[in-house]
This record gives sequence, C-alpha cells and structure tokens, in this order.
Amino acid sequence: MRPDVHWNERPRSADRGLLTKQQTIMENLVKRHIRTVATFASALLITTAAAGCSDDRGEAGVSAAKTHDAADKVDTGVVPAASSSADPAVDVKNGTYGKMLVDQKGRTLYLFEKDTKNKSQCKGDCAKAWPPFIAKTAPTAGDGLKKDLLKTTKRDDASKQVTYNGHPLYRFADDQKAGDTNGQDVDAFGAKWFVVGPDGKKITTKPRTNDSGY
Repeated sequence: MRPDVHWNERPRSADRGLLTKQQTIMENLVKRHIRTVATFASALLITTAAAGCSDDRGEAGVSAAKTHDAADKVDTGVVPAASSSADPAVDVKNGTYGKMLVDQKGRTLYLFEKDTKNKSQCKGDCAKAWPPFIAKTAPTAGDGLKKDLLKTTKRDDASKQVTYNGHPLYRFADDQKAGDTNGQDVDAFGAKWFVVGPDGKKITTKPRTNDSGY
C-alpha cells in the first residue's frame, strides 16, 4: 500500500460517485422536463394555428361548397353525349323561365358562357354532363324563332352542333323530362350555363314558378 494513500480518503471517493449519480439523475429529469415543455408548446402552437386557419377559411369553405361543380352528381346516362338527331329542330316553349329554346322532344337547350361565337369549349367530361345538340341534317326552326340565326358548327370530332345566334346549344344530362331546367345558372367546367330565349340571348330572370315543365 502506498504511504500517501489514507483510509479516510476512500469515503470521499464514494461520496463523489454518489454525487455524480445524483447529478446524472437530476440532469435526466431536467432534460425530460424540457422535452415535455417543448412538446406541449409545439402542440399549443399547432392548435392555435389550426384555429386561425379555420376561422380564416371557414367562410371560404362554405362558399366553395355552395359553388361546388354541379356536374359531379350529374347522371350522364339520362341523355347520351353521343346521341344525334336525324331530324333536328329547335322550337320555343313557354316554360319556367318564360319563352325558351327546346329541341324537337321538348328538352331544354342551354348556352355555355365559356364558348366563343360558333365555337364550343365543352369537351370530354363536360360534353358528358352537357351533351352537345348534334345534328345529322340541317335543323329546322319552329314558330317564334329567327331562321337566319339557326345554324350548325363543326366540332373537333367533325360532328355538327346546332347553334343559335352563334351560341352552340347543349342539353343537360340531369334534365330527365321535357321542361326540366336543372342546368339553369349552374357554374360548371369554367363558366355558367343558361337557358336561351328566342332572341338568341341567355335568360337570367328568376323562374316564374317552382314547378318545372310546360
């Protein structure tokens, strides 16, 4: 045994070891507490931000829901998009929105605000929800229509679509019977759709009655 080492110094080493263990435990507890506080703070910030976003976007969300594309729920099997008329005709009926254009079977005809003169912008899914009024022969004009406004225009697939006053005409797949006007003022595929008057202009007046039909 070395002469400079004393027995009474050994407890001091033990004390230092115990102190070191206590310090390690305390450090771990402090670190755990810091992590807990940080986690709670992060959660609080996320909750606050989410609440802020909810307040800011709540009104916009409601508005978006109201203007949701109406074509999403359209039954495109009612009026096949590929159908065409061998003896096409455009007539005038006094319906829900007053005097308006219909086809030879009394189905409401619409114009699409996105179209340019004699040029359809409705293709693909749009043409399934809003079948173009396709004609195999020249359409005939019924009473009350201006014959010189009734023509046809060639679509991209080479089919001929009936036009009136330069507006390509369409049916609406969700109109299940003559006189239905479910497509009126619907915002879908980039623009609004309107029934057409005998003057060749869109009809934007309020309906005369809640009942559809003639």
